[in-house]
Amino acid sequence: MKMMRSRMGFCKENGQNKKRPRFCPVAAQDYSDPFDLCNLQEGLLNLEKFGSVAKDIEELIARRRLFLEKHCLSAASEANQKPHVVILDSDSDSHSDGGGGDANEKSNYGLYAAANQKPQTVILGSDSDSHSDDDGANEQSINGPYDDDDVGDVWKEMAFVMAYSKDTSADQYCSEENGIINGNGDCDHIFILKEDIGTVCRVCGFILQSIETIIDFQYRKAKKSSRSVYREARARAPQCPSSGGARPSEDGRKEESLSPHLRHEKLMKPHQIEGFKFLVKNLVGDHPGGCILAHAPGSGKTFTIITFLRSYMSKCPEARPLVVLPKGILSTWKREFSRWQVEEEDGDRTFPLLDFYSARADNRCQQLDVLQSWSRERSVLFLGYKQFSSIVCSDDDETAQTAECRRILLACPSILVLDEGHTPRNEDTDTLTSLGMVRTPRKVVLSGTLYQNSVREVFNIVNLVRPKFMNLPASRDLKRRILSRAKVSGTHTSSFSDREFFDIVEKTLSKDDNFPRKVAVIKDLREMTSNVLHYYKGDFLDELPGLMDFTVLLRLSEKQRNEVEKLKKLHNQRFRVISECSAIYIHPKLRSTEKIFGVLGDLDVKEGAKTKFYLNLLNLCESCGEKLLVFSQYLLPLKFLERLTGKIKGYSLGKEMFVITGDSESAARDSSVDAFNSSPHARVFFGSIRACGEGISLVGASRVVVLDVHLNPSVTRQAVGRAFRPGQTRRVYVYRLVAAGSPEEDDHRICFEKESVSRLWFEWSEHDGHRDSGGMTAVDVEACGDMFLESPCFGEDIVSLYRR
Repeated sequence: MKMMRSRMGFCKENGQNKKRPRFCPVAAQDYSDPFDLCNLQEGLLNLEKFGSVAKDIEELIARRRLFLEKHCLSAASEANQKPHVVILDSDSDSHSDGGGGDANEKSNYGLYAAANQKPQTVILGSDSDSHSDDDGANEQSINGPYDDDDVGDVWKEMAFVMAYSKDTSADQYCSEENGIINGNGDCDHIFILKEDIGTVCRVCGFILQSIETIIDFQYRKAKKSSRSVYREARARAPQCPSSGGARPSEDGRKEESLSPHLRHEKLMKPHQIEGFKFLVKNLVGDHPGGCILAHAPGSGKTFTIITFLRSYMSKCPEARPLVVLPKGILSTWKREFSRWQVEEEDGDRTFPLLDFYSARADNRCQQLDVLQSWSRERSVLFLGYKQFSSIVCSDDDETAQTAECRRILLACPSILVLDEGHTPRNEDTDTLTSLGMVRTPRKVVLSGTLYQNSVREVFNIVNLVRPKFMNLPASRDLKRRILSRAKVSGTHTSSFSDREFFDIVEKTLSKDDNFPRKVAVIKDLREMTSNVLHYYKGDFLDELPGLMDFTVLLRLSEKQRNEVEKLKKLHNQRFRVISECSAIYIHPKLRSTEKIFGVLGDLDVKEGAKTKFYLNLLNLCESCGEKLLVFSQYLLPLKFLERLTGKIKGYSLGKEMFVITGDSESAARDSSVDAFNSSPHARVFFGSIRACGEGISLVGASRVVVLDVHLNPSVTRQAVGRAFRPGQTRRVYVYRLVAAGSPEEDDHRICFEKESVSRLWFEWSEHDGHRDSGGMTAVDVEACGDMFLESPCFGEDIVSLYRR
């Protein structure tokens, strides 16, 4: 090194370079300047400058570069981190000496004190921007100046609580998402192709081209031959009549001839591929039959059936699928269909999607035009359950147009798809009767909660897709075996009707204390339905941040208990008692919609157990930047809480509050859902549990309140699935509110028994042993794992707390 310095003639004095000796032909190098290294490295290319030490110099430069890069990166990351904020109490002089341990103790005490304040004293600023999730706003609230009004320390502690409670994982997700969309201006992008995203930079995550816009041309040797065979088969096969179902037997003799499109197959998960094969097994071939796809909510049933329909319609252009579904999810289906459309072999890219609402077909003549258009051309028809049953089972409308509409609906469908297929489960309704009259044997039921109220309803759906299922030889043998295992006394097993058999199975699963006998019945039931029912529990949900499902028994106020006792005397009016009690559990003054405005005038929140719980929870959600979902099966509690929130918090509909009921239009529903999920100002979403329980995603919320007990537990499960589903970035907390010591507690016990039957039938495994793995466990409120419930503002109102 000394030789190198002497040879280069490098020296300094008072920051100035000395004059170089005559024998030095190169300019002096400033080794304190890291940017001068590039000039030195360029000089290495000329070996005459440095001679034999050129290799040594090159190695030293490389080592120095590694050292500088390492420390520059660490310095940059430290600069991006938020400064650690330690809040000390200005009233105490004992901490001024800088004792680290005392400071920590004081900071922890301040956090405890702020967290234990009453909701009425925890008041956020009126500016809605102070509640946004932006880190800049939080930094301003923590580090910004405050007026010294003798409560400055309280505000500092409150700001610390807000920062401490903030879900950093959500902020990280948001920043990553912004990075993917906008890219990193300082990044030298290195693009790679990811099959689920598209062309993306592997350094910063910037998406250059989305996967939806990439057309993957894959030429396979078999494609040309299979296409020519298909065309020849079409030329030889008779055309499907307009009044009958399609017959893809020529193309479907081999199940492997029907496969997902390459674009779809790349995105399908294992359970979706299994579901697709199950559909092919049942619906394609010489002897097709119906089936049930019972996959958990949010598992992609719609994508699976759309993939199948696309493949089926490409093999048989004469096919006419009919999709019957709840009216509220029609827009979701059409949006998904349009999203996953792909170009066909004949160059046609889209299938027309027809429905009465888009065509504004309000009378029979207009509806007949839509149906005739569907029967003539390759297209997909969507109808609501009520629309379908009103046409097929209409007794008071016997016009020629109605008769022709009925004929087309019963004769033309080649595949009948029933989304939320548990809807037509009651044999005494026109819906189940009318759907059973459709002639096609290819009927598919999609359901995330197949078991609703009883075993008999499940078999009603099975009989819908497979008529006379219980009369099949295999079903009769398994029926006798189950009856021989079950605890039955007094009558020979062969004399039991199907209805009695269903009741015996349900009683065995719900009330039998002999668990090995339950296990034997469960295995026989699964064997009986294995060829017609494909169940998926939803293991993909384990990849989400988590779910904490609580049942909260609340102590009613004295006025609430008195009102409930009065209603208990109405023994012969059970449903009236349930509906009016549900309002009283919210607040004792809440009896009718007309009295809402009068009640808000002089309302004492403490008299309503559920009202107080809701407001306390909303305060905590607001302070932590979380969003809240509120579900009820009745409109009165939702309207009351909506107007109470607007009065107390100053929230307005469409900005901080959103409401969806059964009367909401489809466009209004979609806009409310999108705004709630994306808007930083959104705080609370009120939803009718029936209107919001199916087909929508509300992953913007991480807290869910169920105000009352629905007698059908699957409805509540569907509501919880609106937040706990793919796309959720936070842990979801669910609070099922139950009035302690009231008829609602008895209803909750009955619903839990129904849930246990569903879990045993579909989800029990050998790993669970001789126990029900889905029971409830009593937990201590102060150690329940939920920071909100551990707050003292809830302690005096909670009688018992259970976790599922």
